[in-house]
Amino acid sequence: MYTQSFSVPDDAEGKSTALKAVPKPLSENEAALQAAFDARIAADGRIEPRDWMPDAYRKTLVRQISQHAHSEIVGMLPEGNWISRAPSLKRKCILIAKVQDEAGHGLYLYSAAETLGTSRDEMLEALHSGKAKYSSIFNYPALNWADMGVIGWLVDGAAIMNQIPLCRCSYGPYARAMVRVCKEESFHQRQGYEALLVMMKGSQAQRDMVQDAVNRTWWKCLAMFGPSDKDSMHSSLGMKWGIKRLSNDDLRQKFIDATVPQAEVLGVTLPDPDLKWNAERGHYDHGEIDWNEFWQTVNGNGPMNRERLATRVKAHDDGAWVRDAAIAHAEKQRQRALKAA
Repeated sequence: MYTQSFSVPDDAEGKSTALKAVPKPLSENEAALQAAFDARIAADGRIEPRDWMPDAYRKTLVRQISQHAHSEIVGMLPEGNWISRAPSLKRKCILIAKVQDEAGHGLYLYSAAETLGTSRDEMLEALHSGKAKYSSIFNYPALNWADMGVIGWLVDGAAIMNQIPLCRCSYGPYARAMVRVCKEESFHQRQGYEALLVMMKGSQAQRDMVQDAVNRTWWKCLAMFGPSDKDSMHSSLGMKWGIKRLSNDDLRQKFIDATVPQAEVLGVTLPDPDLKWNAERGHYDHGEIDWNEFWQTVNGNGPMNRERLATRVKAHDDGAWVRDAAIAHAEKQRQRALKAA
């Protein structure tokens, strides 16, 4: 569902002040493997789980895919909170389906990360302990029903812009997972926009709710693409290895250019006085993003960081009996199969 270009380090990585070990020279065999890997990347080929890959490539993918999976799972929380308060049965059914999709996306992505040698338990422990990051957009409250439409239109719209290039990612399991994810995200964006169109045809109070939700969400959506690549510690390697296909700034610009006409049709004002068409560049100019707020939220000091994490940990703990039962059932089936053999 949601990315912020996954250019931010997890806590253990970002706060380490230890001296970095000097890498050992590659052996002749390792040099040959590295050359074959580089040739496949240069030819725009796919790397599969059993293929040799550099440790740094594997580590980058584990960080990016796990952060992506965490974002899908935590992203269910603000929407799930509105299921019981949806204004109609139709909207409730749509929102339930959407939340179910996000759970599925998280499972696809955790499975893709597991092909790199990490475990589900390790990834969840990193999330629940606060070491791993997820998209900062979810550390803000969803205050009214219009937020559900705006999440679909803007947040999922930004996610789609970020994720479509990942369908061509150099790592096969990640790329294949993203094909299905992007198809479902397209539905999420359309239903969000349609819900807002209906509200904008309603009362003045409804129109005000939509504008308020847009005002609170717009700048945070632009920050979802991550810091400028010159300030991003992971972007250059991601581009070199074919994990990323477009820069953070290029993706952000594509999103703005696509969204402005949609806002005009909807009848809302995007809260940026500097937003204007630049005929010379062929793009919209926009104002400065508040990166101080972004980093404060990423580093755990947003308005709902602690609540979101506590809710997620409680849900995981409350579901322990289901996991235990599933493990016990699988063991029973295994024992039966052994006896039958």
